[in-house]
Amino acid sequence: MIPQKTIEELIQKHSILEKDLSSGTIDKKSFAEKSKEYSDLNEVVDNAKKYLSFNTNKVELEKILNEKVSDEELKKMAEFELSNLKLEHQKNEKKLKLFLLPKDEADKKNAIIEIRAGTGGLEASLFAADLFKMYEKVSHKKKWVLELISISKSEAGGLKEVIASIKGKNIYSTLKYESGVHRVQRVPDTETQGRVHTSAATVAVLPEAEEVDVKINESDLRIDVFRAGGPGGQSVNTTDSAVRITHIPSGISVSQQDEKSQHKNKAKGMKILRSRIYELERSRLDQERSKDRKNKIGTGDRSERIRTYNFPQGRVTDHRINLTIHKLEEFLEGEIFDEMIESLTLQAQEESLNSL
Repeated sequence: MIPQKTIEELIQKHSILEKDLSSGTIDKKSFAEKSKEYSDLNEVVDNAKKYLSFNTNKVELEKILNEKVSDEELKKMAEFELSNLKLEHQKNEKKLKLFLLPKDEADKKNAIIEIRAGTGGLEASLFAADLFKMYEKVSHKKKWVLELISISKSEAGGLKEVIASIKGKNIYSTLKYESGVHRVQRVPDTETQGRVHTSAATVAVLPEAEEVDVKINESDLRIDVFRAGGPGGQSVNTTDSAVRITHIPSGISVSQQDEKSQHKNKAKGMKILRSRIYELERSRLDQERSKDRKNKIGTGDRSERIRTYNFPQGRVTDHRINLTIHKLEEFLEGEIFDEMIESLTLQAQEESLNSL
């Protein structure tokens, strides 16, 4: 049960914001912030008012049911209304609880996605490429902007590693449940006996950190420059343009060599480093907050097997929520990706509500 005072404060806040926004006396920055807060409250203020009026309405209907009158039709109507009122109250309570849940400040951020081939050799790198294509298609459909940061190719068009940034609306909140081990079961093109092989790739989704999110002291960095190497160890540059940045306190290291400019490689490397340090601190705080509970849906454990893509049976299964979709090809095309994300989000919300 939500405290009455909490609901009253929510309604009062909505009323105050409404007056402030119509006053014409607030500056542009405050107006934008208050407009966003007002818009968010607008979605639940009706639920809040109905939640508060529940007991009054309930008492009135119960009074009709308890009266010694012979009007059976009136009693049936009151019984029906009471049943609907209780159902509506449950829905209002759930919506308000979800609204009042602590917000993940990273949810509205852009994201950096890192995909690496895991066990399975060449087949794993081909699967890593398939996953990257899937996220590219999802980004295109949602009109997100995907920018390649670095890429390392294998033979036959596979990817050993790819890192990209994705910009748009609420990116991290949509993609954060993708972090973990993605497993594929299929017959590789190189398999002559028709046997199904199992390979894997890891996906890490990090909220893209701004400079204001993470304070990095220059004295904490060790920056090494070296000559970029191409396939077969060939020199692809005659200058020391490749950069390796190591954050000494955390031990996190980033190498970047895709650009011909050392300055550009350093800028890209710092973007990745900043996001990894930010995510490391977030993970530490999450672990401290959740020592007494273990959520089924993780958002950062890269060693956790989260999903299996089974080609012979044409299905994709998410092991955290036991959801199987028998439309693998459409899923990889980004067609029904939202169905999986919505199910994961709902389950995560349920777990958060249960832990309150």
